[in-house]
Amino acid sequence: MQSLLSPAADCRPRLLVVELWGIGDVALAIPFLRMVAQHARVSLLAKPHAQVLIQHFCPEVELIPFTAPWTAFNRKYQLQRWPWRDLFTLIKNLRKQRWTAAVSARPDPRDHALMTAAGVKLSLGFPYFGSRLLLNAALERPTSPHRFAHWQTVAMALGENLPTPITIQRTGRHVVIHTGAAQPTRQWGDNNFQEIATRLREADYAVTLLNEQSGDLTQLLATLATADRFIGNDSGPGHLAALLGVPTFTIFGAQLAERFHPIHPEAAWMDGAPCLHKPCNDYCRYAEPHCIRDITVETTWSRLATWLAHSPAAAR
Repeated sequence: MQSLLSPAADCRPRLLVVELWGIGDVALAIPFLRMVAQHARVSLLAKPHAQVLIQHFCPEVELIPFTAPWTAFNRKYQLQRWPWRDLFTLIKNLRKQRWTAAVSARPDPRDHALMTAAGVKLSLGFPYFGSRLLLNAALERPTSPHRFAHWQTVAMALGENLPTPITIQRTGRHVVIHTGAAQPTRQWGDNNFQEIATRLREADYAVTLLNEQSGDLTQLLATLATADRFIGNDSGPGHLAALLGVPTFTIFGAQLAERFHPIHPEAAWMDGAPCLHKPCNDYCRYAEPHCIRDITVETTWSRLATWLAHSPAAAR
């Protein structure tokens, strides 16, 4: 198939990529952005925090910063609170551009409505209920439910091949642990991570323990780049570590690992305890999220020790 991103004689095609959610979501999109930026002028519509990632991983991509009101965790549909002027200004500015295509890897009608409002010639995405009417090219969902597989399907629709990133083997014994996550359903608990850190140090690993107050995103990337292994919750830092080539071990709660585990050949994880409502999009029905709080240190350490035993550092 001829690539839709093959440049014309006069200029490169313009591609609008929509990813309006968290740091981890943007991290999963980075390999796609890097690839298509080789053939097209790419703009990413994303939250302002994506700027640091763009500058670090794919500086040739332009960021269009926008915090969509429907990405708020609470009161997202109190329409009187929406920044309507900002939204209309965004749409007006998008329509001034001559987009060749717009894409989204999320089956989200709100993304599709934005792409339609931007006036693009070709909008590609995964339909959800009636949003098929908003797409010029409605894509079939891949066999794998993982978000990266969705980006691979988008790439294929553009006539491109998006391989799984290749990583370099890390042989040291420096483990970075990040205890933070945005929502309680993703927070295993500082005390649990502290106990894991203690056991790692007793096993002669150097451990750096981070939390949400450990610095900005630039500092986080710098610290993660020094790691040989990463341990953390189902949150953005794990995806950033994998993007930097660091093997990851993730504690999952309400989310399904098959959809959002970090992309690394040595990635491993603990699945959250069973729950009838999983995945609940972090809106827990109970007083506390048992899916992650019921995971014990002993069970985690057993799985973690097996993972570490297969690392090159274990032979040292």
